[in-house]
Amino acid sequence: MAKSRKGKKQAKSSSRKENNLFGFPSYIANPKIAFWSLLVFGFLLYANTIPNDYAQDDAIVITDNMFTQEGLSGVPGILSKDTFFGFFKQEGKAALVAGGRYRPLSLITFALEVQIFGQNPQVSHFVNAGLFGLSCGVLYLLLLLLFKGNRGEALAAFVAFGASLLFAAHPIHTEAVANIKGRDEILTLLGSLGALYYSVLAFQQKKMSLNIWAGVIFFLALMAKENAITFLAIVPLSYYFFTAAKTGTIIRQTAPFVAAAVIFLAIRFSVLGFAFSEPSLELMNNPFVKVENSRYIPYTTGEKLATVTYTMGKYLQLLIFPHPLTHDYYPRHIPVLSWGDWQVILSLLIYLALGVYAVMRFRKKDIISYAILFYLATFSIVSNLFFPVGTNMSERFAYIPSIGFCIAFCLLAYRYLKKGDKVKAFHQVRTPLMVIGAIALLFSIKTISRNTAWKDNFTLFSTDINTSPNSAKLRNAMGGELVTQSQKDENKAKQQQMLTEALGHLQEAVKIHPNYKNAYLLMGNAYNYLKQYENAVTAYEQALKIDPQYREAETNMAITYMQAGRYYGQERNNLTKSIEYLRKSYELRPQEYETLRLLGVAYGISGQPATAIEFFTYALNVRPDDPDAMYNLGNAYYNTGQNELGEQWHQKAFKIDPNLLEKRRRSAVKPQ
Repeated sequence: MAKSRKGKKQAKSSSRKENNLFGFPSYIANPKIAFWSLLVFGFLLYANTIPNDYAQDDAIVITDNMFTQEGLSGVPGILSKDTFFGFFKQEGKAALVAGGRYRPLSLITFALEVQIFGQNPQVSHFVNAGLFGLSCGVLYLLLLLLFKGNRGEALAAFVAFGASLLFAAHPIHTEAVANIKGRDEILTLLGSLGALYYSVLAFQQKKMSLNIWAGVIFFLALMAKENAITFLAIVPLSYYFFTAAKTGTIIRQTAPFVAAAVIFLAIRFSVLGFAFSEPSLELMNNPFVKVENSRYIPYTTGEKLATVTYTMGKYLQLLIFPHPLTHDYYPRHIPVLSWGDWQVILSLLIYLALGVYAVMRFRKKDIISYAILFYLATFSIVSNLFFPVGTNMSERFAYIPSIGFCIAFCLLAYRYLKKGDKVKAFHQVRTPLMVIGAIALLFSIKTISRNTAWKDNFTLFSTDINTSPNSAKLRNAMGGELVTQSQKDENKAKQQQMLTEALGHLQEAVKIHPNYKNAYLLMGNAYNYLKQYENAVTAYEQALKIDPQYREAETNMAITYMQAGRYYGQERNNLTKSIEYLRKSYELRPQEYETLRLLGVAYGISGQPATAIEFFTYALNVRPDDPDAMYNLGNAYYNTGQNELGEQWHQKAFKIDPNLLEKRRRSAVKPQ
């Protein structure tokens, strides 16, 4: 009897071992443990972003977005306008990128955070890291569900865990996760994966009610970013490769996704309209223009296709070897290319080879073919081949397509590194798992290191300028940030150094992009702070020559004229030049109090008291209850011999502020 019990125990033990996927470790074989392991791993990889500040495009969707800043009361505006409207705050500018953008879901989450926590980047980074970790876990559950259907439990456990691990660790995702604005990418993928998971679950368990959840979740994915629409191809492909479903069944399972897409597109078109604007000839919104004979013209068809083909190859290179990384691939980080460039030809050959393999192995339901098609389908919408995306390329655009790469890599490792034709024990796939683990470790080190670049704008720009020195946008951003930082430093020598460095970057920006009006604006600001007023005015004039309606340049030029007038009057004692500059400022901004006051002072000192009265009166009209304005006007009347009027205005000033004279003495303001 004892032997019999022992035999039964051994049989049960053997059965348990067999049910444990041939001795696979629990972190791979147990779905719950694997899911939570990947979720926590994904979160921890980006935990070092939590102390970071806002950076890059966060201003567009959070800090400078009027709808987001209103909290939940801004949600109606978010839902009824282009995504960029809340930043530009006027019609027309939101559609600078062809086709416009309608991505309200992530902005709603930002508005919710502002409502509850105020403007808090740490909370936003925490949420991004958490959502990314959840995405890694959901990817694992989906791959496990797909592969277990007809590919065997051992392969399912290996590929689901290995591909999700690589996806979590891949450094190319840092832009999507470390930049708060990248939440649209995270929510889009999370929703798309979740929708497909519920759809397959509905099919396998015959619970058609789950298809409703699939449609709802996919609709939310679309509301996060339009890229989710590529899953209209991924869903039927997944059913074809991983199930025995007939065509009619595949169509039925895809129907909720189509319905969600139709509803989304109806909403999108009702908000943005049906017209798709042509790409502009502004280089920062359309990378496929160039300068010829001092004017901007579109690339030739050959140049555009060659340049796009090169960037397609660049994405593959970064998926395989993610270094160096940069947030900026704007012109001319990617140069104008032709079909005579070997890198273009190599990229074309690689994509042709991938396409041929995918087609040839399609009927055999080779999962490598599925991985390739997953990559190509999700990549198509951001490749610039079919739709303009406003830049040559961006690492965040590889966020969803990278899943195809991770699946293919794990399958290849499984095929060529495992021992034996069939997996009968864990040790037979230990080698490929170790390879994937080692790569994931290297990727993780790079990811954690790269996250530090996203600390704030200054850190990001000063880091990536070394990788993207030929980007006009980054040169401009670096110059602008140096100008901003210079005004926070009280060390005058350091200020001068930063402003001089800023000018160097801005001058490089306009060499690359001669019509870069914002670079000229920032250049004018830098010259202004350096008290090189003539150069500042020249820079603003150039900005206005490019865009006569550039109000910011006009305003800054008026301020520069005013500051130049004060400088020449107070520090150089050149009243003629002072009045000349102040008059120019007055012409641009006739209601600016400080300009009017300085003109009154300058005319008073130069012995023209009647004109001084005129400008002090204008100043008082701008600030009717200002005791300083009253006192200045009183002084001007005294200087013309109208003592009674002078006394009246002085008494009005003292009535409002009895301590006015003491305050003026302390501020070293000399009465005129």
